[in-house]
Amino acid sequence: MRVVLLLIAMMLLLVESGGVVKPARTAWAVSSASAAASSAPKARVDFDTQLKPIFEAKCMPCHFNGGQMYDRLPFDKPATIRKLGARLFTRIKEENDRRLIEDFLTQAP
Repeated sequence: MRVVLLLIAMMLLLVESGGVVKPARTAWAVSSASAAASSAPKARVDFDTQLKPIFEAKCMPCHFNGGQMYDRLPFDKPATIRKLGARLFTRIKEENDRRLIEDFLTQAP
């Protein structure tokens, strides 16, 4: 009887302390979660609030008003970004920034 009580007490301590190992996710659960995420529609990328700050941080002052490249390649205009496409990635290295730009390029204007 003492052994049973001791085992129950140890299990309760493990549960309370978070020491119980949670079961690993099965391959089925992982693939169905991935499928659900990929089938969800992507949120629209807004040029002014999401992309323009990236370009201001990386391409200022040359490609913004008053800069020496502004007349040829104004980065405050979505049409310029669409025209350049992936060539922007020579300066934009962060993966999250690249992903946002790629999503913007693939969405309808």
